[in-house]
Amino acid sequence: MAGKVTFQEERCKGCELCLSVCPKHIIVMRPATNAKGYHPASVERMEECTGCASCARMCPDSVITVERG
Repeated sequence: MAGKVTFQEERCKGCELCLSVCPKHIIVMRPATNAKGYHPASVERMEECTGCASCARMCPDSVITVERG
């Protein structure tokens, strides 16, 4: 089952907690900073996402949305 992950990048604090729980290791920190000066998380290789939502559950600021397809 495929998933689609969306980050509200302007609200991301760059805490990297989502990186630690992703079983596919497809979440990365973007090199550019957001308006608050943080490096926001993003997904590379979205086609590998399983939609497990571990990242969304771990996010302390609820900036991650997971859709299962």
